Amino acid sequence: MMVVPAFIHGHAGHADWRVALAECRRQLIGRGAGIGSPYTLGWCYFTDYHAGAAEAILQELHGVFPGVQWVGTDGVGVAASGIEYFDEPGIVLMLAALAPETFRLFSGRRPLAGQESGFSAHTALVHSDGTTPGLQDLIRELSANTATGYLFGGLSSARRSPVHLAEGVFSGGLSGVLFSGEVGLISRVTQGCQPIGPVRRITSAQDNYVLTLDDQPALDSLLSDLDLDPDLDGDELIESLGPVLVGLSIGADDTPHWPGQFGSDTQVRHLIGVDPRHRVLAVAEHIVDGTRLAFCSRNPESARGDLVRIATEIRDQLESGAGTALGALYVSCSGRGGPHFGERHGELRTLRQALGEVPLVGFFAGGEIARDRLYGYTGVLTVFTGEST
Repeated sequence: MMVVPAFIHGHAGHADWRVALAECRRQLIGRGAGIGSPYTLGWCYFTDYHAGAAEAILQELHGVFPGVQWVGTDGVGVAASGIEYFDEPGIVLMLAALAPETFRLFSGRRPLAGQESGFSAHTALVHSDGTTPGLQDLIRELSANTATGYLFGGLSSARRSPVHLAEGVFSGGLSGVLFSGEVGLISRVTQGCQPIGPVRRITSAQDNYVLTLDDQPALDSLLSDLDLDPDLDGDELIESLGPVLVGLSIGADDTPHWPGQFGSDTQVRHLIGVDPRHRVLAVAEHIVDGTRLAFCSRNPESARGDLVRIATEIRDQLESGAGTALGALYVSCSGRGGPHFGERHGELRTLRQALGEVPLVGFFAGGEIARDRLYGYTGVLTVFTGEST
């Protein structure tokens, strides 16, 4: 009897979703899927070219792979091991042979499994979209309902019809998979931005306005850190600040050395406005006094190096006795992708070279989820571990 791998994946790009799905099916069957195979959980990510066919895709998957429960979402791009389909039609699938009692799907139709069910959630894969009201609060609430507090996943980046799947097609809310402690995994966050100024402390803030940094007017600190002329007029100032982002962190352990690399807890947000008269900055995040802030910009070399770092850390942990890498999920910001890494497939090829030939699928997100937070300009790599077959 043939022993099939614990995880297998397939991918295809075609304007007709039926053709793309048929090719994915062919690859999966060639790798061990079929009648009597042990696969129970499936991931389906597709670009927004196929968003209108989400219901039909899910129905077809149920017919082709009976007994498999499916989750996923759509976005401007999807990824598989060493390849990306960005701003073009594409579908990627992955199947996992997990014991049915080790995971539970959840969605608006399927509430979280409570303790009374006998199921204890240790971690969770989460999909959603940016239109969901109170999204950050929902993420924190879900995190609090898992034993480790660790979530991983992301938001649909579809330009039209953002949807996510969990044995149904949803818009808004959260959906995904709860995993028990029997499902081994290692997860890391990789940053895509680099500090371009010193770390400062927000000493006065209101809502999303930064009033003072280190007790100095926030705009004055910005001009000093970026070495900009304080006499720039409004239009010149806005143009100069175009590529500038802000990195926010609370914990002292996440404070970067400048110049250097942000820690994994740093949340990068857009600088959305300045008030030259009151010397105030506006940031796309609710600001709390005491938060650390460093001005930053996207940096391809820094992003590539940090991606290699997290993959190497995971590989070293595996070699130290954490098990074998069986399969992986990678959720990357839609602002990264090939162009940011210098060439098409650049990010996924870097990851494959660092991690090896592990079955991997993922998507380019409108926001990345790790732990109880929503990130931007990052990648979230999660590797499922176990004994090799």
